[in-house]
Amino acid sequence: MSETTLVLGASLKPERYSNIAIGKLVDNSLNVKAFGLKSGIVKGVDIDTELKPYKNIDTVTLYVNPQRQKDYYSYILNLNPKRVIFNPGTENPEFYDLLIENNIHAEVACTLVLLATNQYLNYSENE
Repeated sequence: MSETTLVLGASLKPERYSNIAIGKLVDNSLNVKAFGLKSGIVKGVDIDTELKPYKNIDTVTLYVNPQRQKDYYSYILNLNPKRVIFNPGTENPEFYDLLIENNIHAEVACTLVLLATNQYLNYSENE
């Protein structure tokens, strides 16, 4: 698979959904990048603590609450992903609008459910 997902809000704590998502993405043979507040490794994926100018990011999956997302708007827009997934608790209509204006698909969904139901790679950029 050539699709690369950036997990924004990655955690080293195994009980956190971002941590579980990293594992499930890796298990599904997807390329994974991760950004979090603490560096470390989850399922072979380095968690970066600096925002890096990654290339060819297909999906950004958010695990950051809406108030904190504002700090990442420009960064995510500059990555120019095909879509941004708003996991439960990250819903943010203001950011949806900004993404749509920039031709980026905003998807309100759960990464773990999408993976479990084989829908993760099946999305329409025009929804």
